[in-house]
Amino acid sequence: MIRAVLVFNNHGKPRLMKFYEHYSEEEQQQILRETFQLVSRRDDDVCNFLEGGTLAGKQDYRLIYRHYATLYFVFCVDSSESELGILDLIQVFVEALDKCFENVCELDLIFHVDKVHHILNELVLGGMVLETHINEITTRYEEQAKLEKQEVITQRYIRAQLPKL
Repeated sequence: MIRAVLVFNNHGKPRLMKFYEHYSEEEQQQILRETFQLVSRRDDDVCNFLEGGTLAGKQDYRLIYRHYATLYFVFCVDSSESELGILDLIQVFVEALDKCFENVCELDLIFHVDKVHHILNELVLGGMVLETHINEITTRYEEQAKLEKQEVITQRYIRAQLPKL
């Protein structure tokens, strides 16, 4: 099971935190700090799998991560998950972000956090992998974007009609 998805920059600033188990805010901050300290100290030429020890008091978890430009994408998983499968899932997540935002950057994760969560929810829900096909993920994202645009247009139309009533 996937316990958490963390995205943070080279300085440890969180850009996305999604937990699939309940943790208090202090525990979440502790997990982020521990994860950043473990991952950021590693060289680029070492393995992307890391035994995490205890995750906020829970035993048996692993960190699987990839470092892209200024961002670390980290999945905290238990022993039932395949390391290579999660590495592929991280790649799919990043490629989906790249397609949806046309060359994604750190600022996209900051200013479009709702859209980033939507894309992540297309991949993972409740700690379980749902979808791994990039085309399906981007299609669902585009459908959602269309619905949001239609809603904005409808709201503008209604507001324009109100003064007339």
